Amino acid sequence: MIKLKFPTAQTILILIAVFVTILTWLVPAGKYDSLAYNAASNTFTKTSLEETIELPATGETLDDLNIKIPIQKFTSGDIYKPIGIPDTYKELEPKPQGLGALAKSPVKGIIAAADIIFLILIIGGLIGIMNLTGAFDAGISWLAKILKGREYILIVVVTTLIAAGGTTFGLAEETMAFYPILIPVFLAAKYDGMVGLACIFLGSGIGSMCSTTNPFSTIIASDAAGINWTTGLNNRIVMLLVCLTITIIYILRYAKRVKDDPSRSLIYEQKESLEKLFGVHDENTRTEFTNRLRLIITVFSLCFIVMIVGVSFLDWWFVEMTSTFLVGAILIGIIGKVREIDFVEAFAKGAADLLSVAFIVGIARGVTILMEDGLISDTILYHASTITEGMNKGVFTNVMLYIYGGLSFFMPSSSGMAVLTMPIMSPLADTVNIGRETVVNTYQYGMGLFYLINPTSLILAALAIVKIGFNKWLQFIMPLLGLLLIATMILLTISVY
Repeated sequence: MIKLKFPTAQTILILIAVFVTILTWLVPAGKYDSLAYNAASNTFTKTSLEETIELPATGETLDDLNIKIPIQKFTSGDIYKPIGIPDTYKELEPKPQGLGALAKSPVKGIIAAADIIFLILIIGGLIGIMNLTGAFDAGISWLAKILKGREYILIVVVTTLIAAGGTTFGLAEETMAFYPILIPVFLAAKYDGMVGLACIFLGSGIGSMCSTTNPFSTIIASDAAGINWTTGLNNRIVMLLVCLTITIIYILRYAKRVKDDPSRSLIYEQKESLEKLFGVHDENTRTEFTNRLRLIITVFSLCFIVMIVGVSFLDWWFVEMTSTFLVGAILIGIIGKVREIDFVEAFAKGAADLLSVAFIVGIARGVTILMEDGLISDTILYHASTITEGMNKGVFTNVMLYIYGGLSFFMPSSSGMAVLTMPIMSPLADTVNIGRETVVNTYQYGMGLFYLINPTSLILAALAIVKIGFNKWLQFIMPLLGLLLIATMILLTISVY
């Protein structure tokens, strides 16, 4: 009898691409007009089906287009992407995507996601060099001794720190670097790979979901809604504290269960293979933590500190982040006295180990390209915006939560979702007599909750690094997702009364 296995991440994404391709034949094509600000000429460009025209960058122009956003939000650079113009949706000639478009989508996605793909590969190379020097093994052994009997501190600290990065500057893609580094630490602490995965992914997810100063969601969405980003901040802080507390307690309970009885791990059958994959050895066989290895660990840690500072304060993005890790790898090779030929081989092997992860990111981006080319995203947005007319404000708030959760499948980019939907969705709050910050919050919470299981988000890439199946993740996350959903709905309802 053939035993069926849950499909791999790549297969799941290809099946989703097939589903989206079919949708382009069933969902009518449509598009909103868009408005973009040109800093060089201080003008707006209005793009519609019939024409593209230049308009003066003034408040009067925005009023004429029924866009309730201060002109300063454009001229200051706060809104730097084209926004959707309310009441301009038009149906288009169908543009169904065929087998050719389906076949090309992974290739287009890999090209479009080249920035994050190179970041992942360079990080893989850096990890390869670190493994060659023995610094990881020695550092993990030292940390395991320091935390002995207090391993739970690792869960609280890692989840909280990553959540802090998520809520302040949108730490998300950057966490791809943390999995190969931190998973061995959790394994050495006698937890399973699921605990490490949860601390990193959920820390980032909860932080981003309850963003406070994140420029890629809170600030850009508030700007596009025509309100100050501090409006509704108190509610988001409360949500962050509540959701983070629920998440940490959930992980701690699972981790204690696994530590007390390893056979109760959801991935118990992978215990030996994961320990071998991440180089977790018996404590007595580990490398001595010499001063040279301490210096290597210091340089390695500085790569992340420099990356975070650059992203937070210097407008760095993928090119600068990737360059930081490349320079770090070279410096570590020099400090570790690694021969040139050994350096190249270890770097290439480390990058190759994360190649499948890079492909997953590319295929996921290809799914988004299929939806864009099929012109169905705006149609779904248009019909979603008409559902809420005349609703009770409590019902409206919770319906918007689910609408944004659904929309995030079709628009997984937080900044893209914000600029496209906020000018259209935020005025709906006026019709039910609640503040527009409520729509901003439902956008964040809806996207954030679905992000935890969204195959077109980073979860499949993270799972590929840790070698855990999507079915096992769903088994772990669904009870927590239910708790977070209930807490979110309660707090949202309270906030509008």
